[in-house]
Amino acid sequence: MTTGEKIAALRKGNNITQEQLAELLGVTRQSVSRWEMDLAFPETEKLIRLSKLFSCSIDYLLSEMIGRDTQEAVEITADTCVAFIRECGYFFLATCVNSRPRLRPLGMILSDGQELFIVTDSRKSVSSDLELNGSVELASCNPVSGKWIRISGIAKKENASFCHEMVFSAYPMLRKKYEEGREIFLAVYRIHMEKVSIS
Repeated sequence: MTTGEKIAALRKGNNITQEQLAELLGVTRQSVSRWEMDLAFPETEKLIRLSKLFSCSIDYLLSEMIGRDTQEAVEITADTCVAFIRECGYFFLATCVNSRPRLRPLGMILSDGQELFIVTDSRKSVSSDLELNGSVELASCNPVSGKWIRISGIAKKENASFCHEMVFSAYPMLRKKYEEGREIFLAVYRIHMEKVSIS
């Protein structure tokens, strides 16, 4: 990821608009936009303020993803994954049950800062597939940059009420769909990420 892509991902992951970030840093919204499109580069003072604001190192903001040959990468957080995927608009989820792989597009994903969560309906086949085999892969492509994110991990169903509240907070329109006893059909899966790459 470039510095601009990281700034955009961190900003979106923290639910901050370009205007709000510009105000926090004392620059124009156009400056933030140019940074995120890699048309301009933040001054050193702004990089320091960005690193403090987003609780990341300046090295993280400046370093590019390492070459594909080494298979090493800068740490990619759950928040970064969510920001990347939300910018794409959707992601593909691959499951495999009885040696039969299935691929389907999904759209609802969120993070608690540590791990990813995906959301579906327990009446859908994806939910029954995940109950039989939690091994999953997620992938999404940014149509602007052409970069892909690929995540391998294990999905485990979460029934805790705080998970449902987290989902309703991120996707308020679901409250109406799952009101009056229908929340039993809301299926939230925690994804324990084993491998993540952006290239």
